[in-house]
Amino acid sequence: MKICAFLWTYYGYPNSNYEGDSVEVVRYRNGAIMARGEAAAGGVPQVDYVAGVPDSGVPHAIGYSTECQIPFARPFIKYTPTWARSFMPSNQEVRNRVAKMKQVPVPELINGKKLLFVDDSIVRGTQLRETIDFLYGAGAAEVHMRSACPPIMFSCKYLSFSSSKSEMELLARRVVQQLEGDEGQNHLDEYADSSTERGKCMLSAICEEMGFDSLGFQSLDGMLEAIGIDPEKVCTYCWTGKE
Repeated sequence: MKICAFLWTYYGYPNSNYEGDSVEVVRYRNGAIMARGEAAAGGVPQVDYVAGVPDSGVPHAIGYSTECQIPFARPFIKYTPTWARSFMPSNQEVRNRVAKMKQVPVPELINGKKLLFVDDSIVRGTQLRETIDFLYGAGAAEVHMRSACPPIMFSCKYLSFSSSKSEMELLARRVVQQLEGDEGQNHLDEYADSSTERGKCMLSAICEEMGFDSLGFQSLDGMLEAIGIDPEKVCTYCWTGKE
């Protein structure tokens, strides 16, 4: 039996505990590990606030903020009565509309500010693009994005939020195809590693497409370290394609 890593990084309820591992604590730890790795690799961007994309990105952002000692803030609040989880509608247009309806800005924490957001994951990128446009429209000076897990390269066979009719619906796979065509699909492990030339090219291309000032993904090793149980017990198919 393998346990889906997204139980801890995304869809597990905050006070849930799997295999003796608290969801909320894992998310704090994951954000801290990501900030630690980024600092060691060249430094964290100089920003006014670290923030989480509500809801599950928030504890990752708290861990990141605490580790790099940049203030945590909530530049926008999610209004949840409209819909519990925006990935649930089957229609992408409806998902985008639901996500947009839920964003309520705090102008004093956005206008003229340099912001670094941590999201639990980046799947198709459509809702995230809506969020970035919303932030720049509210006057943000810079928007940096971090993902609490590696680039998603494979459509999940079991869960609707990352399942797709085509792998090309996944942002990372689509960008790889744009950069290198079919040949790029033979080098997904390199593209998933931001320390490689292919990985750096993918980050740059996503930043240009999405409008980020910078982008970073948590490494697979960092995510597994945060989860803290035997890696052999954790399903990482979305990132590695291996069951």
